[in-house]
Amino acid sequence: MLAAGAGLSVASLYYSQPMLGVLGADVGASTQSVGLLPTLTQFGYAMGILLLAPLGDRRDRRTIILIKAAVLCAALFMAALSPSISTLFVASLVIGLAATMAQDIVPAAATLAPETHRGKVVGTVMTGLLFGILLSRVVSGFVAEHWGWRSMFASAGVSIAVVGLVAWYRLPRFKATTHLSYFALLRSLGALWNRHAELRRATWSQGLLSVGFSAFWSTLAVMLHAAPFNLGAAAAGAFGLAGAAGALIAPVAGRIADRHGPALVARLGAGLVVGSFAIMGLSAFMAPGAQLWLLVASAVGFDLGIQAALIAHQSIVYGIDPGARSRLNAVLFTGMFIGMAIGSALAAVLFAHFGWMAVTALATASALAALVLRMTR
Repeated sequence: MLAAGAGLSVASLYYSQPMLGVLGADVGASTQSVGLLPTLTQFGYAMGILLLAPLGDRRDRRTIILIKAAVLCAALFMAALSPSISTLFVASLVIGLAATMAQDIVPAAATLAPETHRGKVVGTVMTGLLFGILLSRVVSGFVAEHWGWRSMFASAGVSIAVVGLVAWYRLPRFKATTHLSYFALLRSLGALWNRHAELRRATWSQGLLSVGFSAFWSTLAVMLHAAPFNLGAAAAGAFGLAGAAGALIAPVAGRIADRHGPALVARLGAGLVVGSFAIMGLSAFMAPGAQLWLLVASAVGFDLGIQAALIAHQSIVYGIDPGARSRLNAVLFTGMFIGMAIGSALAAVLFAHFGWMAVTALATASALAALVLRMTR
């Protein structure tokens, strides 16, 4: 149940990406304006993690999850009914804020898990979350092409309503692990950041990897929509099937982290991301058909690497202080989604002015910086 809830909630962040080409034409928005939709969603998610996720240490996580489910459901229906790009901007920001219920679900799983199997359990729940991220693009591309982009947002709203109902009946209550006030909780984030070098390293590394991840996915649909490919939303969404292979690595990465240490897994993951992004540079010398196959192979590779690194980084930060898991998780994922927001924003500008190879260069450089950071002490 936790894996499904995490997957469906975080999927809300990504439904728009394969639909940007058809969505922009329908509301009369420019390519650069439409490119801001995933940026706002990811920025809202980062802010929601920073400002709301720490409450999981102070309040019953079950109550927090139920409230966020209600807000997220309403925001998705707002997007479905949006008459203009400006309304979609507001809906996207709120979707990002409320979709942080996924980041209440993951620490809940870590709390319920026995110490010796925490990496495996977190990896299992993260499999659901990662499938939500990656398969959301497949589903939204197909639905948008056959029934329109508004139908996708409406269907997503229904799915979150179901998650909320199931959580109401099945999710146990959680005891608070701190009695700090809300503002003291927020201040403690800075103290945790300053106190723990491993938290800083994990956050910076995952944030840099996320720059390239978001740059690729937020511009892929627009790139495939243009010549020489001229492909629709369904084709762009189908790339999520390639990326979904990355979700399969989560339980394996968790078990390896339990046995051999998460630092090794983080280094291997970052190295795989660098190689996968770098080989995309070869597409400039290939025919369109061969380019598509290279993009598929690259998507499999960098998704495997990024998800393995994420499981490793979560194992690292969850082991720092059991009483502050929600706050530690908030710091890690704030950095991650700030990286995603930066990646989306930079990629929209680079693609509009310099083309796809500039996006590839950005993704490769940011992943290389993450690898260097993981290799140094």
